[in-house]
Formats: sequence, structure tokens, C-alpha cells
Amino acid sequence: MHDTLPYLENSSFPPITRNQLEVLQVNLGYLCNLSCTHCHVNAGPNRTELMEKSTIDQILAFIDFHHIKTLDLTGGAPEMNPFFKYLVEAAIKKGVKVIDRCNLTILLEPDYLELPEFLASNGVEIVASLPCYQEDNVDKQRGKGTFNASIAALQKLNSLGYGQPDSGLILNLVFNPQGATLPPEQKALELSYKEHLKAQFNIVFNHLFAMTNLPIQRFGSVLISKGEFDQYMQLLQDSFQPQNLQQLMCKNTLSIDWQGFVYDCDFNQMLQLPLGNATQKTHLSDLLKPSSTGQTLAGQTIKTLQHCYGCTAGQGSSCGGAL
Repeated sequence: MHDTLPYLENSSFPPITRNQLEVLQVNLGYLCNLSCTHCHVNAGPNRTELMEKSTIDQILAFIDFHHIKTLDLTGGAPEMNPFFKYLVEAAIKKGVKVIDRCNLTILLEPDYLELPEFLASNGVEIVASLPCYQEDNVDKQRGKGTFNASIAALQKLNSLGYGQPDSGLILNLVFNPQGATLPPEQKALELSYKEHLKAQFNIVFNHLFAMTNLPIQRFGSVLISKGEFDQYMQLLQDSFQPQNLQQLMCKNTLSIDWQGFVYDCDFNQMLQLPLGNATQKTHLSDLLKPSSTGQTLAGQTIKTLQHCYGCTAGQGSSCGGAL
């Protein structure tokens, strides 16, 4: 896929370097119960790529070796990896904050009904995808019936304390635009989400993350099929805000794919772009050698290309929302 996308050539994105490593974002596999149009991973029910236990054990060793503070689990639906609970429990025992990037609907699948209680009992922070608070828009983007399923899942999480004041159980939601546009201002949109979800469904949550869609994988293909790819890339470049450069998530985060290879960010992972200035992919095991320390990662060049403008456009965008 990435060989066909024109923005890979002649990158003009400003050079950036890594700060101290704090966050490890791990893709546990591309298997998912949904096939969302905005998905930059091409995840879906027919994907078979799943991280094995031996690689998960390397993740746990990496956490110790590099003093990782936050483990950010993604997919696909990360919960569909058979070793999801094993990894969560082991990381929690190490005192690491664990984030589960959840599509919500997985919590209603027959084989995963116990997951809400598991997440709550381990204090896992949930970042849940709800790309709109209107049923038609969500079902168009994620599939028929997903809005009502998401609402039911949110109500279940609320009943366990998620999003409730002083519970310590954090529930954040994620907004994605439906088309080739930038997301609206995050604070105002969060207020609209909170007012609507509370009034209509008695749902509460902590914060809303407004994320820009990156023009890669499935979303990139949609843009190309509609003849909107070049226009969208121009919008991202024209909306560049240099002050966002210092807040980019790649500056304190490493991304790990389901096989244990390491990338500068989740988007570079999807494009199979090697870490930093490397010409070949770097594996976790290469960063577990005695000569490798967290300090050696700090100061390294981060691989950037034209898609990086998606993270610096307008209010900025990261896995934690606007910058």
C-alpha cells in the first residue's frame, strides 16, 4: 500500500529529535471486530496478525530496561489478543500506567463480556473511540449498529466508576472527522459531547481527544479513490503550526508492532518506516542489549515524511488529542 502513496517522496517536514523515552505504544495485532473507514491500520475481523507471548515477554523486559512509565495498548482491538490480560496484569505489577485503546463494541462481544470488570479492577485507563455523538454519523464511519453498542458499553463502564468524579478510573473519548477535514476546536467539541451524552444517555467521561485522520492505509486509499488525496495533503501542509513540533507524541514515545519491530510512531509503523536514520527495521531485542539505554534513544533523529504534517496541522494532533 505505502509504495503507491505519493507523499513519501521529497519530504519537506522539519527535522525533529527524540526526548527521553517515557511511553511505549504497543500494537497487539490487526484483528478487530470492526472495519472502520478512518482506520489507519487496515484492521478487521479477517486479519490474523497477533503478537505472540514471547514478544510480549520482551515488551515486559523492555519496560524494565528502559524505565517505561506508560504502556499504551492498541490494535486492531488489542483486547482480542489472547495474552492481553497477561500483559496488562504484568505491567500493572511493575507500577506502569496502562492505557487500553478500546473501540467499545468489543466489550459487548460474547467472549469479552468480563472485560469491563477486568479493566476496572486493574485501574486501566480507557481511551474509547466514539467519532461522533450522532448515530447516523458513527454507523456510517464504523458500521451499522456500532453507535448503540458503543452507548451500551459506555453505560456499563460508567456503572463500574469509569468517568465518574473521584473514582480514579479514567475514561477518555476520541473524535475523528468523517472526511478530508481537520477536527474542530477540541475544548468546544468536548463540551458538546458532554452535554449531549449526559442529556440523552446519562453518560459521563473525563476528556475528549480530537484527532486528525492521517492519510495512510485505509483512509489514504479512500482519499485516493475520491480524488481528494492531494487536496488533503495540501490542507495539512497549509495548516502547519511550528509551535506544535515540540509537543509531538513521537518525541517521548516508541511504537512497537505485533512482531516486536520498533518505529518512531504508530503511523510510521503502518508505513514500515525504520526507526530514526536506520535503513533496516529495528527489533525490540536490539534495544535490550547492554550497550542500549534510554539515554541513547534521547537525541536520536525521528523519521519524518509528508504525513507528519497531520500531527502539526491546526491545533495539532496526537494519541492524546490536540497539542
